[in-house]
Amino acid sequence: MTDVAIESGSKRVFAAALEWPGWARSGRDEDSALGALGAYAARYAAVAKKARFAFDARADGAFRVVERLAGSANTDFGVPGTIAKRDTRPLAAPEARRITALVKAAWAVFDEVIADAPAELRKGPRGGGRDRDQIAEHVLGAEGVYVRKLGLRLKPPAPDDRREIADFRATMLDVLGKPSDGKAPVEKGWPQRYAARRIAWHALDHAWEIQDRSAPPKG
Repeated sequence: MTDVAIESGSKRVFAAALEWPGWARSGRDEDSALGALGAYAARYAAVAKKARFAFDARADGAFRVVERLAGSANTDFGVPGTIAKRDTRPLAAPEARRITALVKAAWAVFDEVIADAPAELRKGPRGGGRDRDQIAEHVLGAEGVYVRKLGLRLKPPAPDDRREIADFRATMLDVLGKPSDGKAPVEKGWPQRYAARRIAWHALDHAWEIQDRSAPPKG
């Protein structure tokens, strides 16, 4: 059974697995958000496998809602942006290592998807959507904002500089992996658990988007 937080905006609802950073999906209401979360259990299993944690898509796809959170305009825009109470509990060393491993695995999945994807992705019904390299730049650019929520001042790395990206991520992981009292490391920052959830979600959300838009259309 997986503990889930429900974040409800006026138009969109997110369901987020609190102990599995990055596993969060949205829907028009709570039931559809939970349904979407369950539908992605098998895809998230690849992340857990990379991090070397046991994950049963069937068992872990059974959910228990433990928090209901008020969303915001960010929620309706498509971002799980509310910090849960559980995110602010003291963070012991074993859990810090666990969330760090899962964020690292989410990045590894994203990198593999980028490497295998065509440069041009299938467009949406109205011709919209970024192509592969634009998505890669967008994810790194967002992480350049996320690091400030961890008390770091780092420039986003160049999308084609693998060493710079590795060093940038290692610095973020170092902060995420430190035991703490669970509070945000800086004023208006993010507690480590929430930061891990948000960072991993953003990488995986776009990795799965690229996978879906790389495949030929059905029908």
